[in-house]
Order: sequence, then structure tokens, then C-alpha cells
Amino acid sequence: MDRLDVTDARCEALFASQLQQSDAPTAPAVVEAIRQAVQRVDVHGCAAGMAQEFGDHPEVAVERMRWARQVVGAVFAGPGRRPAPLGQLPVRLPSAPRARPLLRAA
Repeated sequence: MDRLDVTDARCEALFASQLQQSDAPTAPAVVEAIRQAVQRVDVHGCAAGMAQEFGDHPEVAVERMRWARQVVGAVFAGPGRRPAPLGQLPVRLPSAPRARPLLRAA
């Protein structure tokens, strides 16, 4: 995966995770939420669940993805950017609606 694909996959996984802005997530909590989402439904499952939410609830999904992209951008620094110190994310991130579980374990 190139850098853009990794960033997109992280955003999709955070979108699909159970983590919420109201949880006041720290950088380690974001990394763990992404890891758990990918472990639970894999990268393609995260993307599929995100697509489903955009189809079912586009107005809510847009806000959650905006939040996910801002958080991923803060936690995983890009070229010329410094990462947020662990435990400190930007305080003024948009609210994200609570995600529903994507898939149930069989």
C-alpha cells in the first residue's frame, strides 16, 4: 500500500471502530481502535461497513468520516508534520455519531 492507501485504510477502520469523540480518545486509544476494527472485520470489511453507512445514513456518515480523517491526521503525521504528543489530540474535533457494529461474529 502506498501512503495514501494506508491513510485511507486507517480512516475507514477508525470510522468502523467503536471509538467515539465523546470517549476523549488518546493517540494510543486511536491506534488500538484501528487495530481492533481491522482484526474484527479486516480492511475490506471496514471499507464495506463504511460504504453501507454512507448508503443508509449519508448525513451522519459524512460527519463521522470528517472526524475520523481529522483524528487520523492528528495521530499519524504526514510529511512535514509532527505527530500529536501521545495522549493529546486536538480538542476541537467535530462530533461523530456512534457507530453501529459492522458484522456480528458467527
